[in-house]
Amino acid sequence: MPRPAPARRLPGLLLLLWPLLLLPPAAPDPVARPGFRRLGTRGPGGSPGSRPSPAAPGGAPVSGASEPGRARGAGVCKSRPLDLVFIIDSSRSVRPLEFTKVKTFVSRIIDTLDIGPADTRVAVVNYASTVKIEFQLQTYTDKQSLKQAVGRITPLSTGTMSGLAIQTAMDEIFTVEAGARGPSSNIPKVAIIVTDGRPQDQVNEVAARAQASGIELYAVGVDRADMESLKMMASEPLEEHVFYVETYGVIEKLSSRFQETFCALDPCVLGTHQCQHVCISDGEGKHHCECSQGYTLNADKKTCSALDKCALNTHGCEHICVNDRSGSYHCECYEGYTLNEDRKTCSAQDKCALGTHGCQHICVNDRTGSHHCECYEGYTLNADNKTCSVRDKCALGSHGCQHICVSDGAASYHCDCYPGYTLNEDKKTCSAIEEARRLISTEDACGCEATLAFQDKVSSYLQRLNTKLDDMLEKLKVNEYGQIHR
Repeated sequence: MPRPAPARRLPGLLLLLWPLLLLPPAAPDPVARPGFRRLGTRGPGGSPGSRPSPAAPGGAPVSGASEPGRARGAGVCKSRPLDLVFIIDSSRSVRPLEFTKVKTFVSRIIDTLDIGPADTRVAVVNYASTVKIEFQLQTYTDKQSLKQAVGRITPLSTGTMSGLAIQTAMDEIFTVEAGARGPSSNIPKVAIIVTDGRPQDQVNEVAARAQASGIELYAVGVDRADMESLKMMASEPLEEHVFYVETYGVIEKLSSRFQETFCALDPCVLGTHQCQHVCISDGEGKHHCECSQGYTLNADKKTCSALDKCALNTHGCEHICVNDRSGSYHCECYEGYTLNEDRKTCSAQDKCALGTHGCQHICVNDRTGSHHCECYEGYTLNADNKTCSVRDKCALGSHGCQHICVSDGAASYHCDCYPGYTLNEDKKTCSAIEEARRLISTEDACGCEATLAFQDKVSSYLQRLNTKLDDMLEKLKVNEYGQIHR
């Protein structure tokens, strides 16, 4: 049967105000209690849809489809395929007019969905003290037939066997034989149970088994509904699966909230796709990115890079060809070279003249366009090939010796004194030998012991002095020989 033609679009102002018109009255709101919300999206683990933003870019509403029979914003919102079962309480506490409101609520949700064998399939379970399957998932394949079937549902009787109703849906509706899609189809299984009372059977264990089998349960409570029972029936997180309204008079307005949950947004239309060039819609809220001509899609599947013109070997760069984002290219040179005015060829770079060589002493240019460092005489090049260390500190004149500096090898030396002088304790300065004079002034010259002591000390000092003179003469010869042969 052909689908009914969509109604004319509402004026822009009414579209903006429509979501506000759908909100329940601002009376005391039990939904504000901890653990309850009007509606939300399921977290990790799968969900029949995702919550859209309140408005599309530019202030236009994401979807204005909550009026019965009204088409949703074309190209923006498309519901994901679901196997959806409504489980509705029709016990005696639900008055005929109130039951009609429940049916309107179900019809409005159907209006927001894409109905069809490959899209969303809908079934209804009617329950009170008994349970009745009004129609299966495969019974109706278009909106008009579904809504007519919902309109023909009549209340049952007393009692509120919510657990039995959930068990019936699990055993007799969410099966492949009854029209549900199998696990390989990855189609979410969702049940919405609507009740105004307290279950007269055990629902917690039945609900747990249903959820373990992969069924996502939403619980809608009205008026006298027991909150703890709603929480026992609903899936986690409870704040996204448990809802409450004060009266049946406002329940139908919750349909817009379920539309948000079951709606898949088109990122290409909303501008949230992050494609650098072109966004292509694939349906069901999915999309992929493509690039403009002359560009190729990068590994992130979002950004684009210009085609590799350098790889075509028509660039004419002497050294290196570099692709630019604009789809063109430019030439660069190897290290030690500079690009010539023709922007293609390269010349060796005089890094020594530029002062960028880093050499501590001397920079020497090489033919290859590179350079190397050398050191002044008396220095050696360190392992970093840039800095220098002194080889003969005596030759530098910075040794600090008052008389004579004697090299002991690489970067090592000691100080010595001229004849007639002795090295002081600082190992650098020298003092004249005046021990004889000090002894004459301090010893008793008339005493025999003093005389002997004086003679012994003089002999000892003379012997030590001769030894030092011999050593100094030998070192002077060595230094003189080294100076001649440098």
